[in-house]
This record gives sequence, C-alpha cells and structure tokens, in this order.
Amino acid sequence: MSKARTALCAIALALAASVESTPAVAKCTLARAADWPVSVDRGHILVEGSINGQKVGVMLDTGGITLILRDASDRLGLVRKEAPSYRSFGIGGETHVEAANVDEFRLGAMTRKNWRVMVAGERSFGETTDVILGEDFLEQLDVEFDLPHGAVRLYQVSDCAGAELAYWAPTTASRVDFAPSYNSGGSIAFPVQLNGRPLQAILDSGAPSSILDKPVAEQLGIKPDSPGVAPAGRVGGLGGKWVDVWIGPLQSFSIGDETISDTTIRFADLFRDATYTPAGSHLARKLEFTPALMLGADFLRAHRVLVSHSQRRMYFTYEGGPVFQPKPAAAQAEGAGARPPDRTGKGDAKDR
Repeated sequence: MSKARTALCAIALALAASVESTPAVAKCTLARAADWPVSVDRGHILVEGSINGQKVGVMLDTGGITLILRDASDRLGLVRKEAPSYRSFGIGGETHVEAANVDEFRLGAMTRKNWRVMVAGERSFGETTDVILGEDFLEQLDVEFDLPHGAVRLYQVSDCAGAELAYWAPTTASRVDFAPSYNSGGSIAFPVQLNGRPLQAILDSGAPSSILDKPVAEQLGIKPDSPGVAPAGRVGGLGGKWVDVWIGPLQSFSIGDETISDTTIRFADLFRDATYTPAGSHLARKLEFTPALMLGADFLRAHRVLVSHSQRRMYFTYEGGPVFQPKPAAAQAEGAGARPPDRTGKGDAKDR
C-alpha cells in the first residue's frame, strides 16, 4: 500500500471514530490533494512555486483574490494588458488591474498551463512574495493551516456532511460556521465577540496580524487617545495609500467556544480609501461588505485550523503562544495577551 493511501486510510479511520456510525458518515472521505511545506516571512504564509520555470513565492490569502503582483510581473518578464472590466479594492484604496498570460504555473504537484491571471498591486510585498493565491482558488477544497508544523494541506471531501473533520483532535476542536460567500463578499466570514459585543470577522491569512476596523474599535471605546493605546506604524495593502495603525487593550475576544481575555489588538481605518464611483455616476460608494475584524496569520500561528468549504465550517485547536502579535512594550512587560485562551464548556471556562 502506498504512503498516500496509508495516510488517507488513517484519516478515514480517525473520522469514523469521531462520529456516530451512520451510513452517511461511513462514506465520508477526506482525500489529501496537496501537502505544502510553508514558511512565514514578514507575517506572510508562503509556498514555493514557479512561473515559466522561474521560482516564485506564493502567498496564501484567504482574504483576497488570486493575482500576480505588478513588480513581480516585471521581474518575470510578463507582458501585461489592460483589464478594463476588472476593479480591485482593499486597504489603501483601489489598485489598477491588468492581466497577463502565463505559459506554466507550478505549485507543488499542481500545474496550470496557459493561465490568464490578474496583475495588480501598487507596491512591493517584499522580495519573497510574487503571487497571491486567493480564496477564489482555495474555496474549491478544504484547507488545513498547520503552521505550528510548517504545513498547509488541501483536501477533496465527499459525503462528510455529518462528520467532524478535525481529524487530529476529533473530540476537542472548537468550531464556527461561516456565511455563504454571496453574503460575505466571497470571504470566510463568521461571528465573533469583542468585549462581549457580537461582530463579523473574516479569516484573512494574507494579513500578518489581526486588525480591527477603527470605527468599530471606537464603538468599543478603543480610540487613539484612550489609555493604554500606542501608535504601531502604518499598514498597506494592494492600494497605493498607507493607513495609520494603533495597538490598544482588549478585554475579551471570543470565537466559537474559545475566549481570549486581557489581550491587545491592532486597529486602523482599514476601508477609509476603499471607495469607488460606478460608471455613469458622480457619487462615491463604499464597498458593500466590510468586516469588523480581519483575523490574520497571528491567529493561524497559534492554532491548527481546518477551513472546511464543503461544510461551511472552520475547525480550530489552540497550539500555544500568544494569539495576537505584536504587543506594545508595556503590555509585554505585564504579559498581556500571552495567556492561553479559555475553552468554554457547559460549565465554567477552564484553562487549556
């Protein structure tokens, strides 16, 4: 029996042991389509790939769409053409969208030929990031982020509607359902609570750190001039503008049955410049869907996460370390944000 088939059988057995034995669950298969070794550079989750035989760094971004960064397209010698029917917005405003034809794109064992791909981005993401592999690609499969062990795995799932898919911890994994893509702008959107207030977050693996939208932060009483708040530089996205960032104290953050108390969180006016003027109009409009919180790679570094697109559910287990990073010097001295999350059961919360 091959190693791949042995691994698949082991996963199937783990699933069978985690749920009641029913005819529907007995058919459940979680076939591994890819097992990518990943690195984290400047907070970016990267996989090594190639374009037309040239090595490229591919950033996995559940909060974005698939594209080649403009500066990388120059280095790769790609010919760009205008793409007038496409517009792209995000942190820093709008970015000019072009298109290029790629003869061959390789990522692990996956190969795509004659690929017409968007090109965008008003600034460099660093020398290690050339391609953004977005949610438009990732949503086709179930995706496991196992950053504590340096891996991202993709699965083809079938007949698993009633199964618990966190095979590494079938009886202890937390879970949260996420919204249909047509309600969330194509993002992985789910409910969270900040300081006890219900809000909407997205999983954004392309964001190095989790970040709260400034208007929402102010509603929670977290403002640039509030006690304990400190400047934290600037942040940029695909757009050309920079956005100021602060770090402030957060009483609690809850997702599923996991709660983090007495921590800190970054916040910025993320969508200040994300406006557009429709054709034939003189009135600027905001994007239709803007999340309160972007849950970034810092959350993924501290957890093992399975994004089950097949079930519209996210499974996660805490693996250790602070969840939100970095922290102001004062908060570090006091140890704020370094405690493990609480896991809430039917009784009182308990340390994990």
